Amino acid sequence: MFMVEKALVGSRRYWAWVGTLFAVILVGVLFYLHQLQVGLGITGLNRDVMWGLYIAQFTFLVGVAASAVMVVLPYYLHDWKAFGKITILGEFLAISAVTMCALFIFVDMGQPMRALNVLLYPTPSSMMFWDMVSLSGYLLLNALIALITLTAERQGVAPPGWIRPVIIISIPWAISIHTVTAFLLVGNVARPFWNSAVLAARFIASAFTGGMAFMAIVFQMIRSRTSFTIGDATLGIIRRIIQVTLLINMFLLVAELFKEFYSEQGHFTSAHYLFFGLKGHTGLVPWIWTAVGLNSAATLLLVLRVSRKLWIFNVACVFLLLGIWIEKGMGLIIPGFIPTPLGEVVDYSPTLEESLVTVGIWAIGFMVYTLLLKVAVPILKGTLAAPQTDLAPTVNRIKRT
Repeated sequence: MFMVEKALVGSRRYWAWVGTLFAVILVGVLFYLHQLQVGLGITGLNRDVMWGLYIAQFTFLVGVAASAVMVVLPYYLHDWKAFGKITILGEFLAISAVTMCALFIFVDMGQPMRALNVLLYPTPSSMMFWDMVSLSGYLLLNALIALITLTAERQGVAPPGWIRPVIIISIPWAISIHTVTAFLLVGNVARPFWNSAVLAARFIASAFTGGMAFMAIVFQMIRSRTSFTIGDATLGIIRRIIQVTLLINMFLLVAELFKEFYSEQGHFTSAHYLFFGLKGHTGLVPWIWTAVGLNSAATLLLVLRVSRKLWIFNVACVFLLLGIWIEKGMGLIIPGFIPTPLGEVVDYSPTLEESLVTVGIWAIGFMVYTLLLKVAVPILKGTLAAPQTDLAPTVNRIKRT
């Protein structure tokens, strides 16, 4: 109870933020209740395009959840002190992201009772079953690790020895949640757009890129709005991780596009619809080229020395977040259904109701993360180096080590 009570005390700014999130959540719940009564007909989904905005958010957020391992692994396996207390912040982000993943699957199923079928009638041969196992297991692991380590911090003692093996287990488990999600798409043999051996690798690379960019922005917001300090040494390491994973992600994307457009086999028509349109249908074309432009601009910024300036690094992170959100979301899910087995092109676009339910779920995720931070920050504050305004000195020190 000592930790829960901290979330009930705060400034006017804190309560204004919580109140805004609550209002957005309420709107999302009301529209979900309308969907529950009327059915998925209020969404833009149809019998040909069966996954849309909800599942697009799911595929993106699984990556955000998995990326938390990139702040856990350096500290617990390589003893990087700079990542010290922020491992808990990464675990909190994973908890929030997995919560949103579960909610997006829940609302996409239509009738809530359908979600119980995975538990009541487990089918080990189904990737949906393993996706449920991996996500729920990862959520429980992060919740347990965060609780034990935060309690130890409050008491001023070292965490119990048994928690370290649990943390080590959570590292490959984080890889598994995105791998299984990729296999969930690859396993749809009737959807050749997803039938790629590198899809799982692309998922993981983009997860570490977008997730770390998300954490870099969130960590700076935390240190600017709270008494918890996160030094630029930490941000410098995060920047280098993003550089490496981004280049791997871009390489895999280029390799996939070469296979698509040079050989013109398999799911070439789906890729053509995505990038150039098909039979006059060009709904996704401006979106995917926006994603390509943002990712390319972010790559250029991050490989240049100019990205050592904090504000340029932030611009690159925002570009990456938007680019990967589009590319891993609508740019991945929708083309898998187009063209239909009959060769028809059926456009999909989210409805207002669908969008408001989506925004409501995002607000739930931010609410969960806000409350967890409100509990943790008073315990963890003042444990890291003071912030700077330029990443160059930090990066130079890292290079020398």
